[in-house]
Amino acid sequence: MRVPDKVMEWLLEENNPSVRFCTLTSLLGRPIEDQEVRKTRKTIMKFGLVPEILDLQNIDGSWGIPEKFYRQKYKGTAWTLIILAELAADPDDRRIKKACEFILQHSQDLVSSGFSYDESAKSGTGLPSGVVPCLTGNMVFSLIKLGYLNDDRVRKAIDWITTYQRADDAIEQAPAGEVYKRYKNCWGRHSCHMGVAKALKALTAIPPEKRSSATGKKIEEIVEYFLKHHIHKKSHNLSEISRPGWLKLGFPLMYQTDILELLEIFAELKVRDPRMRDALEIIKTKQMTDGTWKLENSNNGKMLVNIEKKGLPSKWITLKALKVLKFYSCVF
Repeated sequence: MRVPDKVMEWLLEENNPSVRFCTLTSLLGRPIEDQEVRKTRKTIMKFGLVPEILDLQNIDGSWGIPEKFYRQKYKGTAWTLIILAELAADPDDRRIKKACEFILQHSQDLVSSGFSYDESAKSGTGLPSGVVPCLTGNMVFSLIKLGYLNDDRVRKAIDWITTYQRADDAIEQAPAGEVYKRYKNCWGRHSCHMGVAKALKALTAIPPEKRSSATGKKIEEIVEYFLKHHIHKKSHNLSEISRPGWLKLGFPLMYQTDILELLEIFAELKVRDPRMRDALEIIKTKQMTDGTWKLENSNNGKMLVNIEKKGLPSKWITLKALKVLKFYSCVF
């Protein structure tokens, strides 16, 4: 698939260094060591959304009300960390490290190693009863992208995902165990679609050569879960869409998901399956005559910063759609 010159020039504009960096690396395949890639990553930290976010950081590495790192939606530290990871902030920056350390200290449950939406009043670490799958997946993804893959705390959180994350489909009874007792929406008879998506996103962020056998097995399990749903449909009635909102393309998605996020993950995993065709066709039909895609779903006004404008051509959505279609064009 050939990307129109005007679209490529648009994606590589220097006024959005995060998009430029991701275009160079994920669409054009430039290595991190490439001189232009390194220069662009430095630029990310100098102007644009990332320094705007970092200017609002508290001295302890948090944002907003420190103890409401999750409950201050979507401006707390957990949500802001997701945005910084999506924007390809530099892991070597001390402010990024400070933010990662804050969330590890206050959100991670030291017993299970999952991530909680509340901190314990006694220990100041993650409250065990607040550990949920979507948050754990999002924090593992963000921490990996921000340079913490080899940190023991993150490795243990990855083990949480491979141990507890479910990918079942309307079973008669939920599994037994303390983790599964807490929230019906997360751990009911049917696995939470968003929790499964964020778990897969986190595990996919691990380079293939560094994935354990347990990680590989869990990836295969989750991939099959989504394929049974043809990405976005009801597995027990494939003529129906699970949620119409998953067809509206957005960035960043926070705890939600959509077909483009899932297809991008599948492309990174190099998964090819006929059950993906309908979702891919939807992405194709959303391309506009100028070769771009627009932002259809947005959390603007709720985050610390606004990212693009809803209803207008989106560099992020266009980049992700092109990446997906480039990989699958030779097959579908």
